[in-house]
Amino acid sequence: MPWPTPRYINFYICNQTRHMSEKRLKRKQIKKKLFTKNRLVILNEDTFEEIFSLKLTLMNVFVVASVGAILIIFITTYIIAFTPLREYIPGYASNKLKKDATALALKSDSLTSALQKNEAYIASVRKVLTGDLDYAKLNKDSILATPIAVENPAEMQPSQADLKLREQVAEEDKYNLFEKAQSKVSIVLFPPVKGPITEKFSSKDKHFAVDVALAKNTPIKATLNGTVIFADWTPSTGNVIILRHNNGFISVYKHAASLTKSQGDVVKTGEVIALAGSTGQESTGVHLHFELWKDGYPIDPTQFIEFE
Repeated sequence: MPWPTPRYINFYICNQTRHMSEKRLKRKQIKKKLFTKNRLVILNEDTFEEIFSLKLTLMNVFVVASVGAILIIFITTYIIAFTPLREYIPGYASNKLKKDATALALKSDSLTSALQKNEAYIASVRKVLTGDLDYAKLNKDSILATPIAVENPAEMQPSQADLKLREQVAEEDKYNLFEKAQSKVSIVLFPPVKGPITEKFSSKDKHFAVDVALAKNTPIKATLNGTVIFADWTPSTGNVIILRHNNGFISVYKHAASLTKSQGDVVKTGEVIALAGSTGQESTGVHLHFELWKDGYPIDPTQFIEFE
């Protein structure tokens, strides 16, 4: 490669010098524009009277605009972060809205739980009305006869210490002035009617009730304190009234001639709730079809009530 000639070197140096001079000139021009003082004047259009004037430079305008933009950003950030005004900005949720949403979520959960309980309760009442019993839920071991253990008579004789303790307790009870008679049962069921039983309780025949023959318009009474949960006419069983009691008891009275209580009424033990009759397609005469349920399962009313 040939070495550059002196003429070429001089041209290159001159060219570089010219470019540096142009850059220096441009910087001076920009600096001059930035720091050149200008006057902002507001004049009256009619009289050309000077109302307001202000000396400015482009650098001052740039600095003021930058500081103003920074202040606006800072104030906006502060408002969004620490003041309630952010609730009016689209996209930001208010605290009240969050609290309401939380309260509604809790209420929705409570309503769901209450709805499930009501559905289970309605299903239980439906079983009472239709007599549809789920045998799979019954414990068959509870109805099997338990073997009778043969006791040794010698082992049943009390010892001397036992006899002495019994005599001591008997002497103390003899002079106990604070002992009161108490009932051995927690629930006493009042007989709804008195009369001969024409058909007994039979789980084998799916007759979960007792039928008691009566004279027409015989008063039918509540077997226990409770609330009327159903009181209406049905095609198959005529006028039906159902009471819900404490401890999971439900009593059902069917084929009544008329009802004296309505749904939602609170009744007391022995209070008249209906009059005996023979209504409904399944009725064969004037009688009371009485059912007693405990925790969703039918039980024989004659175990607790004497009808005759």
